[in-house]
Amino acid sequence: MLGSWPEVMQIHLIAVGNRMPEWVESGYQEYSKRMPPECSLHLIEVPAQKRGKGSDTTRILAQEGERMVAAIPKGALILALAVRGRVWSTEQLAEQMQGWLQAGRDVALLIGGPEGLDPGCERRADVCWSLSPLTFPHPLMRVILAEQLYRAMSILKNHPYHNK
Repeated sequence: MLGSWPEVMQIHLIAVGNRMPEWVESGYQEYSKRMPPECSLHLIEVPAQKRGKGSDTTRILAQEGERMVAAIPKGALILALAVRGRVWSTEQLAEQMQGWLQAGRDVALLIGGPEGLDPGCERRADVCWSLSPLTFPHPLMRVILAEQLYRAMSILKNHPYHNK
């Protein structure tokens, strides 16, 4: 299934929040380091806005969204992680990744914070993608997403990981 691609593609995982628990850092790093050189995974953390009793969630989401959009590399294909997005099987994700690689375009994946993703980010995205109709904590999404990207690449490289 793996072809030759014109360029190296970087996947930029742009996520709200920093100072994650060690298990999140460790899980994300484990799958990130397994990615092949032609498809590296790069984490960009956008600091979460301070939250408290009576916080204006709409304003907080908008501010985080603005910082996420500012972090998107020029020319990148933008995918917003959203519950209402398209659902792909792992095999379909592998097909998507093959297309991204063949296009020679970087990809930016946007993960929101505790209240989700700013609607402006969803509107700005080329594609809204849902990993599940379930709601996951945003730190866990980093680990799940990194693992699924690695799994999809293992399919493209005919690596046995996907079948284990």
